[in-house]
Amino acid sequence: MLKTERQQSILAMCDRYGTITVKFIQETLAVSDMTIRRDLEELARKKKLLRVHGGAQKMSPQKGISSSFSTIEANELSHSEKKKLHTIEKEYIAKNAAAHINEEDDTIFLGSGTTIELMTQYIKQSSLRIVTNSLPVFNLLSETKKHELYLIGGLYREKTGAFVGSIANEAVQKIGIKKAFVGVNGLKGPEVSNFSIEEGTLQKIVLDNAAEKCLVSDANKFDHSDFYTFYDLRKIDSLFTDATLSAELKSFYQQYTNVIQ
Repeated sequence: MLKTERQQSILAMCDRYGTITVKFIQETLAVSDMTIRRDLEELARKKKLLRVHGGAQKMSPQKGISSSFSTIEANELSHSEKKKLHTIEKEYIAKNAAAHINEEDDTIFLGSGTTIELMTQYIKQSSLRIVTNSLPVFNLLSETKKHELYLIGGLYREKTGAFVGSIANEAVQKIGIKKAFVGVNGLKGPEVSNFSIEEGTLQKIVLDNAAEKCLVSDANKFDHSDFYTFYDLRKIDSLFTDATLSAELKSFYQQYTNVIQ
């Protein structure tokens, strides 16, 4: 491959994914590590991309809360609207994620979101300690009368049915969590984002405190950003998604975490 073709390919990958690593470029283009690094340095000097540790990032015309801000949703969907979207895919993810809960008496955190709500019907254990800031999740689990349930209180967000804010943040900081399951609105390179700063702040605290950190996301949220970037995908242990995720995107995101379909 000629140098110009190689660099055009690198820029195209940067444009598509936002952030790319040297390893990913090397595997995609089948060229040496040193060649890629020289290309990245040259492209950075020409201000065609931004050189970052271990790779490169798309040049952004604006700086904001999220550095790869290519897709911002103007309006957050309501809880009822979200329940109607990608129902088959969410069911698939929920089954796989729930199967990852494999020990009795664990302390589990379940965040807000329609996929996590579906998880509640597939949890097989009968003696879990479950912590949640989601009123719908709490209501669904309370009907089973099987688990020790803790509902984190705070400011109520009707859009998602979640409690957030300083009261909720203080409460989750004091809880030791074995496995945490959190939903997302967007995945763009290593950046994990959602619509709400308040929910994102709580989710970050939960994930930082959890021994095992898990995300759930249907395939249409990959390669997109939402308003607030709250976590780094490289810190996540498992990312549960559905079978419609393309092999190319799975390969790209595997460099950051374990993608489970």
